[in-house]
Amino acid sequence: MIRRALYPGTFDPVHYGHIDLIRRAALIFDEVVVGVYSHKKPSKSILFTVDERRKMIEDAINVLNGTDHSITTVPFSGLTVDLAKELGIPVIVRGLRVFSDFEFEFRFALANRRMAPSLETVNLITREEHTFLSSTTVREIASLGGDVSSMVPPNVAEALYARYEALGENLASQSASLRD
Repeated sequence: MIRRALYPGTFDPVHYGHIDLIRRAALIFDEVVVGVYSHKKPSKSILFTVDERRKMIEDAINVLNGTDHSITTVPFSGLTVDLAKELGIPVIVRGLRVFSDFEFEFRFALANRRMAPSLETVNLITREEHTFLSSTTVREIASLGGDVSSMVPPNVAEALYARYEALGENLASQSASLRD
């Protein structure tokens, strides 16, 4: 029997904390499906399209791990439990950075279990060096021209700086020396 898990998120953008969780989940499960939420009715501001986010994840996984066929990405909208049911995946993987994440993830796990009683949630504790990372933090630093090279893979840093330059936020171009 193949053990499959779903790691859902927005990943706007993917950072080293996400990549670490994907890699670690791949050591536990035979297949990890990274569900990239498409936010058709976004409750928060999204910088990259779902296709751009999927490509960044796929490129980062290839750069860090080499080609790994046990990790795939899929776009989705709607409920995570519906995607898990549709794909026949019995486990959701989520990450915990700090203690406050526990309460949030605990409530979601209980709500998911109410909607899909056979669906399990596995929480992985982030590595200490990634506890401060969030996509919001990465976006904020990049938008102000800060160096995000220690937080995200090179392909993601390039995409961030290019996006902020295209949006007319020229502060990102001030960090060109950091990116070279």
